[in-house]
Amino acid sequence: MSKPYLTIIIACSSFLLSFAPAPKAGIESAPKHLSLITPSNNNSYKAASKLLYDSLNLNKLGLSLQALEYAYKGYEKLENKGLIKNRGILTICDFTKSSSEKRMYIIDVANYKILLNTYVAHGKNSGGAYARKFSNGMRSLASSLGFFITKNIYFGKHGLSLKLAGIEPGYNDKAEKRAVVVHGAPYIGDSRFHSEYMGRSFGCPAVPQAQASKVINLIKDGTCLFIYHPSASYLHGSKILNG
Repeated sequence: MSKPYLTIIIACSSFLLSFAPAPKAGIESAPKHLSLITPSNNNSYKAASKLLYDSLNLNKLGLSLQALEYAYKGYEKLENKGLIKNRGILTICDFTKSSSEKRMYIIDVANYKILLNTYVAHGKNSGGAYARKFSNGMRSLASSLGFFITKNIYFGKHGLSLKLAGIEPGYNDKAEKRAVVVHGAPYIGDSRFHSEYMGRSFGCPAVPQAQASKVINLIKDGTCLFIYHPSASYLHGSKILNG
């Protein structure tokens, strides 16, 4: 190639590069591994769950990857349907674990943070140390499985409390009629650690009294809460997980 042509090519290249946008200060590009999570990937919830699980070392806190996968799958579906008003927060109550373990996980899935890991009670008719039976029935005094959307705060007989809307017909859609809410309780927490098992509620996911305000304010006003147990009837029947 002759030198005049080479000079013209170099000049044109420099001219085009001068119009390329400069990187914005203070903004870093996403890590390459995040590109695996795309809306077009039908298994995107699995990729997102695994990345979240490994990044936050959730195995060390006792949360199973399967529980997180189910929770994230439902979270994505509810978010896509516009049912989650307060996006980014996912709460999982893992009822495969004993009530004497910290089995409530409040996760900021948008910013990859564990906001809180604490105790949560199950209903007195769901079992002793472990929850084994679940119900959507009135006056059942049992916990209900599935996905809930948090609502508003109010002050009731348990003090500061948070209303829950159960959104799975047949599994938890009677939550509001049953007054199943998040509230603080003295029968669960570190003070009961040496008991055979923690105290139980009338079906509410009650939390330690000292942490009630923090829990409620973290998850109020339209976040997603998932109560998990590998019950075959629920896992096979949930329209959110199987729709």
